[in-house]
Amino acid sequence: MRHALITAGTKGLGKMAAEQFLKKGYTVTVSYFKDIQAVENLKTEWAAYIDCIQFVQADVTKAQDLKNMVSAVKERFGRLDILVNNAGPYVFERKKLMDYSTEEWHDMINGNLTAMFYLFQAAIPIMRDQQYGRIVTYGFQGAEDAPAWIYRSAYGAAKSGLVSLTKTVSIEEAEHGITVNMVCPGVVTSDYKEAFIEDAQTVIDKKTPVGRPATGEDIARAIAFLCEENSDMITGSVLEITGGVDVLHKRR
Repeated sequence: MRHALITAGTKGLGKMAAEQFLKKGYTVTVSYFKDIQAVENLKTEWAAYIDCIQFVQADVTKAQDLKNMVSAVKERFGRLDILVNNAGPYVFERKKLMDYSTEEWHDMINGNLTAMFYLFQAAIPIMRDQQYGRIVTYGFQGAEDAPAWIYRSAYGAAKSGLVSLTKTVSIEEAEHGITVNMVCPGVVTSDYKEAFIEDAQTVIDKKTPVGRPATGEDIARAIAFLCEENSDMITGSVLEITGGVDVLHKRR
């Protein structure tokens, strides 16, 4: 039975990704940061899958937490087939680079870029032994071109760097049956992060060219596709799931 590790998998987009793999028959480990109540809620909601799930506390800005998380996967399930790094800090306040504190800068870079260095180093040896692995990182619309994103300088720099890292590791590990890809969600509002496509198909959204809101299921389905066994020809790719919305320029 294949195993999937989803960071920050108890809420929002991470939860929807975890559900996709549970429904496909995977065992799943999900990490959480501080919200114990979210874990307890999922133990009830996912009661039918409870024997297939492991919850691990981890701060993605801390190297040892990430290493311990992967070790917990190996210890309980003996393998790691899918790694989806959904976690990553974000500064919601719109402010220029000169207004960032040193701590905020380091949180953005460590949580969104350096964290993947530690996760790669912890997960890839397991996947090499298996000669199989699927890794998915998260970016933003246009990250592949390293665009200017005003008021999001630290986050944009980290994710643009992650594009290059994702592509480099995809080539380095291809011989071991490991693929590495990035998904770039568009605008998924709080109301729809844990919603299904069916929930959104009756809603008219004039701000989205395709005509409906984006949902967590849209992102989860894309991730699941990239992680299929027969998706091995797709690696080093950056897949945007935006519905045509211009995320970077919509507020300028």
